[in-house]
Amino acid sequence: MTWLPRSRTARRRLFVLGAAAPILVLAAGLVLYGLRGSISYFYTPAQALAAHVQPGRGIQLGGLVERGTVEKRGDGEVDFVVADRFAKSDVVYRGELPDLFREGQGVVATGAYDRAGVFIATQVLAKHDEKYMPREVAQALKAQGEWRGDGQAPAYDRGGAAQKGS
Repeated sequence: MTWLPRSRTARRRLFVLGAAAPILVLAAGLVLYGLRGSISYFYTPAQALAAHVQPGRGIQLGGLVERGTVEKRGDGEVDFVVADRFAKSDVVYRGELPDLFREGQGVVATGAYDRAGVFIATQVLAKHDEKYMPREVAQALKAQGEWRGDGQAPAYDRGGAAQKGS
């Protein structure tokens, strides 16, 4: 008794499938291998802290620009803090900020953490309210109770808790 089908057509299909499957698996593996350096994961500051993101690994960091933290230097460098309800990340960016960049608003920064834990941004995207925010940022803010449909960000006290009346 044999495990091959009796029908000649069925055997031919089985052989074609047997030859095509490894080729497709190899092609998928090569595509994933080629894209490994260009895949950029999205994290909020709390998620990045929990994931222990490796220094130098390119990611997207999203959250709200904390009020009172934007510091522009004369050499074109800008320091600010991106925060969510549970954590904060210091960000350094050299370049021209988008016109919509403001304290208390949503931001997505592309870059990597350095060994000191400071996020070095190569690109900063700012939105004027959450309805234009990337889906991942909006979902993360909703999950943490930070979602403000009218674009108003909560005011934080020194401990990171939202103040009432904001």
